[in-house]
Amino acid sequence: MPAGPDQGAPPAPATGGNPPAPGTPAPAVPAPVTQPPGPAPVVDGGGLDSPRLKDIAQQLVSSAENSSLDWRAQYTYIEDIHDGRGYTGGIIGFTSGTNDMLQLVRHYRALKPDNVLARYIPALEKVDGSASHAGLDPSFVADWHRAAQDPVFQKAQDDERDRVYFDPAVGQAKADGLRALGQFMYYDALVMHGPGSDRLSFGGIRAAALGKAKPPSQGGDETAFLNAFLDARRAAMKADPSHQDTGRIDTFQRVFLKAGNLTLATPLRWTVYGDSYTIRS
Repeated sequence: MPAGPDQGAPPAPATGGNPPAPGTPAPAVPAPVTQPPGPAPVVDGGGLDSPRLKDIAQQLVSSAENSSLDWRAQYTYIEDIHDGRGYTGGIIGFTSGTNDMLQLVRHYRALKPDNVLARYIPALEKVDGSASHAGLDPSFVADWHRAAQDPVFQKAQDDERDRVYFDPAVGQAKADGLRALGQFMYYDALVMHGPGSDRLSFGGIRAAALGKAKPPSQGGDETAFLNAFLDARRAAMKADPSHQDTGRIDTFQRVFLKAGNLTLATPLRWTVYGDSYTIRS
């Protein structure tokens, strides 16, 4: 069983991107620390879309987004973290200010027209692109918690996570010849920075990395390319006032890369935002 953080901490900022409308393909893409000694890794050469590694990926993202490895507990999560994106909620940090929460609730309505969140769609349309709660308060948070108990809403969150973030990230990483660690790096970047081609979005970060190193699909060295990708992502985070803490790179993903763990073989040990985590198997 995975061990949780050594000390509790407030949830780290979770941000959604500005994804494409439902029904359209999501874009094909968004101090040195060393891995502590331990048992020999269990080698797993599968892709991140294998069931086991996908679950590990969700735990890894949840450690940074919600200070917990229990990613399924985050269906009910929602709050305004005051990052200019309105409400942040759910397993991937869908936000009312960046369109993906609106798309999620529309998808929920498509799956189950008579649901507790459907009535908020007009308000979500109006606040899209802003930090406003107009038309959402005072009952939206309570109704989100109610909806989160519904397996259909949980499925809607899974569907939108995969359509907008997970599937495009893994697909692009595989096209670049990257193994599970690189696929996860792409996924985590797409979750935080969103799709797009500007320098602070996933596409711009990847383009900056391509300007420094070749991916394996072009005959390049995988580790060198992933270092270039993390360097580019770190620069993008530093250029964004809401992402100044780069622990997600420095004490987390760079740890696995320095250890040469390109397949995300377990056990995995890392620290992010001051909390320590372990996934043993």
